Amino acid sequence: MCGLWINRDVEQNAQVADLEALCRARYRHFLRVATLITSDHGNAHDAVQEAFAATIKSLPSFRGEGPLEAWVWRAVVNAAKKQQRQSSPAGLEGDDGPSASSHNGDMAETRLVRTWVASLPERQRLTVYLRYYADLDYQEIATALDVAVGTVSATLSAAHRRLRKTIEEVPQ
Repeated sequence: MCGLWINRDVEQNAQVADLEALCRARYRHFLRVATLITSDHGNAHDAVQEAFAATIKSLPSFRGEGPLEAWVWRAVVNAAKKQQRQSSPAGLEGDDGPSASSHNGDMAETRLVRTWVASLPERQRLTVYLRYYADLDYQEIATALDVAVGTVSATLSAAHRRLRKTIEEVPQ
């Protein structure tokens, strides 16, 4: 009986170590997506911290049915949405998205695209953030958003159609 508890403690310590390593390795990505969701760098930082605290607290309930990172992403998205609801609803753009210097376009184009993405319905917007800003695959996005993989595919397709239509409507 005592060995069973020791094994559980060892396993949980290993999972905490995995969470810490994940936090160090992907913190910038978690913060970037949280900033896009909350539209505020300070609130995003708080959301990421809350998400990691929540995942550590609920670690015993992690069943390992999906990747640990996707489970953490779900916590980050939920914490960021909560922060966003608690703060002012104004503001479409986060301040930690892709910069113009990382692309061939200019800053005005980058802000315009970010505004278009921010105007998507929530599920489409979150799916786009997780795919293109966090570089998650469809399975990880499905786990993070608690939807089926097919839903991720359909949601991204709908987001692409909507963005394409928006771009086509822009006067040349």
